[in-house]
Amino acid sequence: MIPAAFDYEVAGSVDEAVELLAREDAKLLAGGHSLLPAMRIRVARPSLLVDLGRLSELSYVREDGDGIAIGALTRHHDIATSALLGEHCDLLADAASQVGDPQVRHCGTIGGSVAHGDPASDLPTVLLALEAVFVVAGPGETRTVAAADFFQGVFATALGQQDVLMEIRVPRASGTYVKFHRRAQDWATVGVAAVRVDGSTRVGLTHMGPTPLRATAVEEALASGSSTGEAAEHAAEDTDPVSDTQASADFRRHLARVLTRRALEAI
Repeated sequence: MIPAAFDYEVAGSVDEAVELLAREDAKLLAGGHSLLPAMRIRVARPSLLVDLGRLSELSYVREDGDGIAIGALTRHHDIATSALLGEHCDLLADAASQVGDPQVRHCGTIGGSVAHGDPASDLPTVLLALEAVFVVAGPGETRTVAAADFFQGVFATALGQQDVLMEIRVPRASGTYVKFHRRAQDWATVGVAAVRVDGSTRVGLTHMGPTPLRATAVEEALASGSSTGEAAEHAAEDTDPVSDTQASADFRRHLARVLTRRALEAI
């Protein structure tokens, strides 16, 4: 289908993008792999697209004190192949390598994926498990938002109408991401991120509720001395998976337990 009519502006800076977003129904365009299909079927009807694609200063992976900083316009491919992330945060590189197909990974951005807030998306779950911090520019201020506070519902985040996600900060950590999907390019039916940080284990779940979730019952079981198999049996607790054409809610709960065990055994 053909999108509804819209205006188009290329932002020359983050400040200019913030100003342009003051227009009602304006939307940011990064990689476009989520927004453009929604526009074609007219689920999304923005009056203005603000293109961030030329802000090369928002594309980077670099050391940031004890952690790593990632620009919001960094492509999935660049994250997957980053030597820095491969050595110091392999979980994020691993997950990025599983996003979509090569075409998607070369065009899609980590910031676009996060800002879209899709509960079936891989990287939000990984960032939640890593307890990432998001740097957000808004009218007259720049603030940070913890991953636990960022994801608020289906396609809903802490970003306001004039906010621009600039940077994502993650700790140095080791982990893995596993997911079940019917075809290589499909969204995750269920995904699990497992990571070790400062001697503790964190577990994140994809597509098990309206937002990415922490499997706190699994984490508590591990902390109390349970085996990985025993802890994994708690993976579906306090979740709210949907039933759809991909899987029933019960099958998703089963997948969460199986994939959590596999992820924990891998780390």
